[in-house]
Amino acid sequence: MIHLPAKRLFTKALATACTALALVSFSAHAEWPDKPVRVVVPAPAGSSLDVIVRGMAEPLKAKWGQPLVVENKPGAGGTIGMDAVAKAAPDGYTLGIGFNGPIAFGPFMFKKMPYDPAKDLLPIVLTTSQPNVLAVPANHPANNLREFVAWAKSQGNKVSYASVGLGSSSHLSMELLKTTAGFEATHVPFNGSPPAALSVAQGETQALLAVEPALLSLVQGGRLKLIAVTSPQRLPSRPDLLTVAESGFAGFDALAWNGLFAPTGTPVDVVNRINADVNAAMNDVAFKQNMAKQGLIIGGGTAAKFKAFIDSESRKWGAIITKADIKLD
Repeated sequence: MIHLPAKRLFTKALATACTALALVSFSAHAEWPDKPVRVVVPAPAGSSLDVIVRGMAEPLKAKWGQPLVVENKPGAGGTIGMDAVAKAAPDGYTLGIGFNGPIAFGPFMFKKMPYDPAKDLLPIVLTTSQPNVLAVPANHPANNLREFVAWAKSQGNKVSYASVGLGSSSHLSMELLKTTAGFEATHVPFNGSPPAALSVAQGETQALLAVEPALLSLVQGGRLKLIAVTSPQRLPSRPDLLTVAESGFAGFDALAWNGLFAPTGTPVDVVNRINADVNAAMNDVAFKQNMAKQGLIIGGGTAAKFKAFIDSESRKWGAIITKADIKLD
């Protein structure tokens, strides 16, 4: 039994020790970063994800006094790279740029994933988003989405659409459009945008949802025409192109997005520092101009806002994936 004076001394000593420990911990975090920060990109060099990370490398180096080391880890729909992030030490020195696939789609398409996006990864900030545009052959009778839907309904089960890959945003956005507009079409997946777009230009398939930059050469060459965009707002580059929502399908919203993540357990003060500095870096004039050239819309906002967005996206796309019975293994 501890007597009252001794007990008070013990309590005071314990409080002092805890305060010292907290100060050491805070000091350690406040010193972050004192070495290079690794950013895992789950896509090849030269991809849009790679361009985003490398584009903010200089503004962040200026703030942190440390370089960003980009590590490309493509494969398995982005899950290889994000698994490396999930299993890294939660000290703020390993980040990853995740996107729809390995974050919001994967849990519904893979029987088993090597990590749980909701439990093992900590959202930091939305970096960019990009809508898909609906492309049809240049000689297609439809000149807008309403006409295309009416045409598709008149064709019964004879319509087919291309995508840039099974389980991609291109694929799932069309499944959402089919459900919303009430028409049927058979999915024909391709390995990337070039062959998918060419199949539509040649009339082998009748439609494709893909990002605008991937279709520009065929549009400019008069082989494809664009009839709608999947974002809530019109594209700055194509102010006359109606959104799906404006075309009679209110509330339709389908974006390809990406953002920075850290391993769960990364200190809150470090996450807040990264969030603030990345938001500032994305306001850099050169970065904004570079993203605009890629057709990317800059994101930003708090970590909490990004998490809420991911939760909403997971619910929406999970329902579409389940209904369409899309499986990747």
